[in-house]
Amino acid sequence: MSVNFRPLVARRPRAFVAVNGPDAEALLQRVLSNDVAPLAPGDACDALLLTNKARVIAPLRVLRRGADDFLLLTEPDLGEVLLRQLLRFRLAAKAAVEREEHESVVVLGAGGPPGGALALSTDEYGVPAFELIDGEPPADTVEASDDELELLRIRARTPRWGREIDGRVLPAEAGLVERAVSLTKGCFPGQEPIARLHYRGHANRGLRLLELGGGETPGYDADVRLGDKVVGRVTSAAASGSGTVLALAYVRREVPADAELTVSGRAARPLR
Repeated sequence: MSVNFRPLVARRPRAFVAVNGPDAEALLQRVLSNDVAPLAPGDACDALLLTNKARVIAPLRVLRRGADDFLLLTEPDLGEVLLRQLLRFRLAAKAAVEREEHESVVVLGAGGPPGGALALSTDEYGVPAFELIDGEPPADTVEASDDELELLRIRARTPRWGREIDGRVLPAEAGLVERAVSLTKGCFPGQEPIARLHYRGHANRGLRLLELGGGETPGYDADVRLGDKVVGRVTSAAASGSGTVLALAYVRREVPADAELTVSGRAARPLR
């Protein structure tokens, strides 16, 4: 499917937490995984809220609205979790932390957001796209289905909360270190195990994109096998529209890129 000639729009369910005040930047710097200090007003970055053992509590985007004003975007069921954690870490910091209500949509394949709109570019779907907050999308857009968005996300190998990201997964396994972690900004919860793995080791498994023959989509956690050996598990799958099924799966690092894998008895060809 191409979105270059058919701009798509879809609602993007979100929870929003605002952090503002003289110590807002300092609070986020010591709590979140990424470096928010270089952000100028209107800029955004990906970040993670982690446990001390580097397990993901919440993935989020950090938007700097002003010098001392940040808006954090996370998944709908993680708003209260994020709020509680930030309040716990706030201590004596001069920063207000509270929920806000906004409407967010993602626009794919359009030239750019309307002038003056609050929008964040996103690479979640592998095509030019932006997330529009409290704004009207361009008039020529067509509403996208959930299935269309899911297929684009899987093709782009973008991990999603509750599928590829949960308390079992390390950021390096999901490819999140490159996009949501600063290894140079200083301490934050989970920094030590992330840095140790990055500089002294490697993740034992990683996300791969698999192509299966036609048929039903495999279920969540379906085994990925190399011969008789289980070497991974499926996290997301969607029909491609061309008679095949695309799936994201965690696969053991030692499995060759051209290995002959199977899922639910069907051949699963790794895509580069």
